[in-house]
Amino acid sequence: MRLRGRKGIRESLEGQTDLVILDPRSHKGQWSALFGNDHPIHVEFGMGKGQFISQMSFKYPDINFIGVDMYDELVRRAGEKARAVWEPAGHETPPNLKLALANINYAEEVFEPGELERIYLNFSDPWPKGKHARRRLTHPRFLDKYRGLLGPLGEIHLKTDSRSLFEFSLNAFADFGLQMKNISLDLHADGINEEHVMTEYETKFTGRGVNIHRCEAIVGAEAMERYQAIRMEKYRL
Repeated sequence: MRLRGRKGIRESLEGQTDLVILDPRSHKGQWSALFGNDHPIHVEFGMGKGQFISQMSFKYPDINFIGVDMYDELVRRAGEKARAVWEPAGHETPPNLKLALANINYAEEVFEPGELERIYLNFSDPWPKGKHARRRLTHPRFLDKYRGLLGPLGEIHLKTDSRSLFEFSLNAFADFGLQMKNISLDLHADGINEEHVMTEYETKFTGRGVNIHRCEAIVGAEAMERYQAIRMEKYRL
């Protein structure tokens, strides 16, 4: 991705210490302290312009959200989006949201083992060429990182418009021994659910009639126990 940023972007980010984290490694293992509470922490890796993470933080105030991206221009845009979402409610700074400038390849240097409850992967680069498979965010080398970072209730939530990435991801989850649930090949086939929070790409692609694929992968032991209990009740096993 090539981005043409505005002049002074770094200075702008440096002036937003209330929202933007330019040295996320310094908060490893201390994110709850930074938020000032022990609420669950949900992270979006590759947040783009920040529509999803901003709206999620507003919709779920009892969850702490962290949007991560490696491009400072996208972090800047996400900051604008976050403030636009929260300011009408009287909050200049979102109380449960941080935006971190970081490379996902080094996620284990930013978060302690078990520090996260959920990871969102929304419309990640599909890297369609086979020789680039290791760059896909659902490649086993990344899944191994996520498994270490996620706690007992840990889950990975994936959305993409790329059929090839979705098929690759389902196989990667299965090969990694992860239970999948809520698998959808066309998330909005029956119309858009008002409870569903959409990304910028999702809004655009859905408007064009493109199918959105989605699934959830269970990582944590307690999350698996809950899933099995619900399954047994549903099917009376």
